[in-house]
Amino acid sequence: MKRNLLLLVSAIFIYSCIPLRIAPNIKDYKVSKGKRFKRGLPRKSMFIFEDPKDANEFYHYVNTKFQLEDYYVDVDVPFEVKGDKFYFSFYEVEIPTKTINLIPLMIDGILDQAAEMGPILEDTYELRVGNWYIAIEVFSDSEKDCLHEDSIFRPKLLTYLSQLKKEYLNTVNYNEVVFKN
Repeated sequence: MKRNLLLLVSAIFIYSCIPLRIAPNIKDYKVSKGKRFKRGLPRKSMFIFEDPKDANEFYHYVNTKFQLEDYYVDVDVPFEVKGDKFYFSFYEVEIPTKTINLIPLMIDGILDQAAEMGPILEDTYELRVGNWYIAIEVFSDSEKDCLHEDSIFRPKLLTYLSQLKKEYLNTVNYNEVVFKN
């Protein structure tokens, strides 16, 4: 009985990967302090969502939608919501999921002891899968953090940013967006 239990525990240990870091799974969007979500982001409240598209796609979308002609595309993008003027800046952020794969580690350990060989599977010890996110901060001339929980603009900005996100994810040809404006 003890032998079977030992074999079961050994099998689970051998066939498992140990997660070192797990990227967050965001269903729709999340409003969080940027610094808390990822080091290097501002300390302001940010509208964050997962970006399944290729790198710089959101940049191209914003550039086309707001007709910025590659001028200050990721910083100080002006927009209006119900007559109020705001600006947003966005950041493309990668948070990788990182795991340690125990099988190659053990095989290299056995080969090192038995055949006195160097590590063969060293490149497969770690597995990294990158997850990309778009983090948007919104500000105005009168307020530095319009997505802060105490801001009077927060509800209508969350609605606007949610629609912006849906439009971005559903649009393939960004030139179509110019006609929707």
